[in-house]
Amino acid sequence: MLAGVVPFAWGEGLLEYSAPMDQSEWRLASDSPLECRLEHTIPGYGQGAFVSRSGKKVNLDFELAPYRQNVRQQSVTLRAIPPLWRPGQAEQGISTIRFYAQFDGLVDGQAAWTMLSDLERGFYPSFLFKDWYHRGQSVRVSLSSVGFPSRYQAFLSCLNNLLPYTFEDIAFSVLNYESNSDRLTPYSQRRLEQIAEYVKADTTIDLILLDAYTDSYGGSWTNQQLSDKRAAALKAFFVQQGVPAERLQVDGHGEKQHIASNQTEVGRQTNRRVVISMEKFLPPI
Repeated sequence: MLAGVVPFAWGEGLLEYSAPMDQSEWRLASDSPLECRLEHTIPGYGQGAFVSRSGKKVNLDFELAPYRQNVRQQSVTLRAIPPLWRPGQAEQGISTIRFYAQFDGLVDGQAAWTMLSDLERGFYPSFLFKDWYHRGQSVRVSLSSVGFPSRYQAFLSCLNNLLPYTFEDIAFSVLNYESNSDRLTPYSQRRLEQIAEYVKADTTIDLILLDAYTDSYGGSWTNQQLSDKRAAALKAFFVQQGVPAERLQVDGHGEKQHIASNQTEVGRQTNRRVVISMEKFLPPI
């Protein structure tokens, strides 16, 4: 008999992949303001993981990664099955999903949350399908609830600390200044604090560009000095947040490149700005 494969009692010929009680382990593989990841190894089959990421929307995925790729697209039944030591309790349906060729299995939305709830109740969320590698034999892949509760609490704590925005939300930001000052407006200061919170958590940001501008009041030389001061102050701020100085590129543009009229206070405040843009470079192919 294969390691980790146990014949399922009521289904002759059905193979079950599930962690035995003494091998069932859940681990919080990622615990950051950007991602929470709760992993579970299924001996003989692969690995499952609940994943939630920072963002404005509540989100949760379950990823089922087999050691051998899914060969074909097929329908998969997802059910909550009581453990053997809880006889008399009925199975419960969760959802019907699809496995796609050469992709990991994916459960998202409410069905993923239901899987967590079933594990909390001591049930085994289980995938039932025909396995191409076993000549179409019926297979059940189960998540064990043994060892789940303690790690689940840590996962919930991680979820509570996820940032409510993503890289895309802060990768391009325009902040505005008080008149004749390197002090940001109250709204822009709060926005900068959000950006800093994200930057401290995301170490994959390769470059931060800081481009500072002024309105046209005060003379071109004075305004150039002021924009340089604004850019330098922001650079120092990001260095304090732990960003290496070589990843920061700053420029003061003075009163050049206005984007609004300087004849009104609203227009001048719009022109008193710094543009913060961030980049992540793709690794070479």
